[in-house]
Amino acid sequence: MALAFPFSAIVGQDEMKLAILIAAVDPGIGGVLVLGDRGTGKSTAVRALAALLPTMAATVGCRYGCAPEAAPGACSDCARLKPMPKAGARPKAVKAVKSHQIPVPVVDLPLGATEDRVVGALDLQRALADGVKAFEPGLLARAHRGFLYIDEVNLLEDHLVDLLIDVAASGENVVEREGLSVRHPARFVLVGSGNPEEGELRPQLLDRFGLSVDVTTPTDLATRVQVVKRRDAFERDPAGFTAQWAPADAQVRAQLLAGQARLPQVVVSDAVLEHTARLCLALGTDGLRGELTVMRAARALAALDGDDAVRLDHVQRVAVPALRHRLRRDPLDDADSGVRVERAWAQLAEA
Repeated sequence: MALAFPFSAIVGQDEMKLAILIAAVDPGIGGVLVLGDRGTGKSTAVRALAALLPTMAATVGCRYGCAPEAAPGACSDCARLKPMPKAGARPKAVKAVKSHQIPVPVVDLPLGATEDRVVGALDLQRALADGVKAFEPGLLARAHRGFLYIDEVNLLEDHLVDLLIDVAASGENVVEREGLSVRHPARFVLVGSGNPEEGELRPQLLDRFGLSVDVTTPTDLATRVQVVKRRDAFERDPAGFTAQWAPADAQVRAQLLAGQARLPQVVVSDAVLEHTARLCLALGTDGLRGELTVMRAARALAALDGDDAVRLDHVQRVAVPALRHRLRRDPLDDADSGVRVERAWAQLAEA
């Protein structure tokens, strides 16, 4: 298996790296959209995440990677491996299911993927050989409890966009075709990247991303030279370069694990929520998803920083990525959406 470029070795792009870590601390935020020029490290950062994430416990024999503590009815495999006691039956000692550690999945969804490959379909080999109708899980099943990465997400076909919106909202994939009727959990963090010059993202999918970050080509000489030097060193000796950056990645991994453990204890005060609501009102965001995302992202950031309560500086750091893609276009204001969020924050601070 080819080694991924170390997460800690990525030069600059701090907003992108922070957004990915925040989504890893709290998958409920809704994923990350990374937009920018070609060759700016978008896909490199996402693939580096796979090597950075700690392993997770999964039920042995479950094709969907369900957690050992998942309910027996979580999926068809869990129903078989964890039989539910019959009503009125005397309680018996329940044999614990076997579990093992697996990597957190980071699954690529290629642009040319068919719907069958994405959602799953009839296992033709078993159907022809044994005459059995069996379900062959797709990419959504593989991404359960992990990350689903779509490069050039703005070029994704409309019918797949609609499908992803439904599954991302429900956390469940439903397949009704060829005599099959299958439901299985599909809760994943959606990570998309793309170049805005090649087409805009549909508003329905854009709103599903919790955070949106812009990446640009570095303009200072020192940064460009450093990027080229590190990339060249990795390509010449992937194992040696990865080993060199292993301590830094281990430190980030420990911070991520500590953040995940701390997250349930982090509190958000009414004063912070009120300030967040004032910001969204000033920006004219539609619905309440903006406030919810800012609150969740700020709480995840506080947990990542080792804090027990969300402060206004946490909110300020996540406000732009949480809100920039939720603003209406203003024909009288040609400022970048991120600039508009920063300007509204400054005006609230002065009030």
